[in-house]
Amino acid sequence: MEHGSDIEKQDEKDSVGIAYATPDASAKYHFDEIDLDRMQQGLKQRHVQMIAIAGTIGTGIFLGSGGALSTAGPLGALIAYALVGTVAYASLCSVGEMATWAPVSGSFPHFAARWVDPALGFAVGWNYFYGQGTSVPVEVSAATILIGYWDDNKSHEPIYLAAILIVMCAINVFGVRYFGESEFIFAIIKLSTIIGLIIVGLVIDLGGGPNHERIGFRYWKNPGAINRAGLVENISTDRFLAILSTIVQAAFSFTGMELVAIAASETENPRRNIAKAVRRVFYRIVIFYILGILIIGMLISYDDPSLLNQTGDAAQSPFVIAMNRAGIKVLPHIVNAAVFTSAFSAGSSYLFCASRVLYGLALRGQAPRFLTYCTKNGLPIYAVLISCSFSLLSFMSINSGAETVFNWFVNLTTVGGFIGWFCINLTYVFFRRGMIAQGFDLKSNIYHSNLQPWLSYWGIFWTIVFILVNGYRVFFAWNTSDFLVAYINIPIILTLYLGYKITKRTKIWKPEQMDFVSGIPTIEETEKPIVPPRTILEKVAAFLF
Repeated sequence: MEHGSDIEKQDEKDSVGIAYATPDASAKYHFDEIDLDRMQQGLKQRHVQMIAIAGTIGTGIFLGSGGALSTAGPLGALIAYALVGTVAYASLCSVGEMATWAPVSGSFPHFAARWVDPALGFAVGWNYFYGQGTSVPVEVSAATILIGYWDDNKSHEPIYLAAILIVMCAINVFGVRYFGESEFIFAIIKLSTIIGLIIVGLVIDLGGGPNHERIGFRYWKNPGAINRAGLVENISTDRFLAILSTIVQAAFSFTGMELVAIAASETENPRRNIAKAVRRVFYRIVIFYILGILIIGMLISYDDPSLLNQTGDAAQSPFVIAMNRAGIKVLPHIVNAAVFTSAFSAGSSYLFCASRVLYGLALRGQAPRFLTYCTKNGLPIYAVLISCSFSLLSFMSINSGAETVFNWFVNLTTVGGFIGWFCINLTYVFFRRGMIAQGFDLKSNIYHSNLQPWLSYWGIFWTIVFILVNGYRVFFAWNTSDFLVAYINIPIILTLYLGYKITKRTKIWKPEQMDFVSGIPTIEETEKPIVPPRTILEKVAAFLF
């Protein structure tokens, strides 16, 4: 790969404000992340695979699916979840391919800075850190509300909240191995719960419940398959708008899928394990999300008044509503316990993601350098502690006066996930173009999708649409606060991007300038030899994980 003279490289690095080491870089301008990156591979294969399979199964599918059904009807919710699922899959395939080529700290913000523009990496990195950080107190508050299903004494809420907060932060402070073990256990609980709910829901629908009432597709006929948004008189247009309203709700159920790629530098055999995880994602989306939404739409009508009861606990779950109607009384408590673990797991995952992205920003000189400090066990302790500080915002949800401000503050990140997916797919387009221009064989990578680059184009198109239509309802009944909540993230990320670009005078990388070598460990450095399973248990584990 041609890089030009040392002087030209020095000038170029000075102008962009970031110095990526090239094989022949001078000592003065040498900056090789692998020299500073002190992460250790504490996540094992079973951790990664279970995180990939069940990492994003949470309150979105257990509780939020009821709101999606109420808004768009059974077919409308199914369409919305399927569409968002394809975009999530495209995004994960894109980041998975880049992460298997470069399993380094910082994940997709690092890739954006390295292969698109350092300013884009700065903007998307800080935007993602902020979004993940503010999502932590949301999940802490949700977990506290779920405990209220058994104890409705409001005076106990601060105690429960503090206990959840301390345990969640402790898991992340103790290190990635503790995080991996906790997520492994939570994933098993979530998998068992969602599979059990789908089976129970199917049994109830076919008349196997205590009341022996066969439901079938009754509610698809009456009141109907697609609800109306109530915004325009034309029925077809109004139903289309109802589906649009559900897209954002559906997106919350898929957020966090990129966790596997973010943890790449802390994963054993990262290339092999990430590749295996990404290949299994399609089946996870179909079985747990699409099938789950289909079953929910068969069990309850979209105009059921119970769906409008936003309690925040198991009573809000469409599965629990269906169970109660069928005469099943014990399972709702089990569901609430499972949803509690899901909320806790989601909060812990958001905290993990926020700290690792912040650490990656610091490695590239786009955050204070002290955040690169790691303990002897490879934990970026300062990045973790700063990320943990966001969880203290959860105490605002207890105070009635601060709750409105808290909710508004958190909702500013509504489109943050869409922006992240957009940047992932955009970065992949640049990555692919640079790889081809420099003569690299894309198919030689441990993971490569034959559907590329069409998957990334699909992801780019739909994330732009999602970002633009996110707050469309405000244009039918204007509300300044709702408009800001829906769209303020767009000027925030543009300000971050343009501010860094103008200040540091960065340039968009040309295909022949992209660095696909420096600071990236080789396959021999990351992948251990495959040990074939010998016993029956080992063969079962190899199949599952």
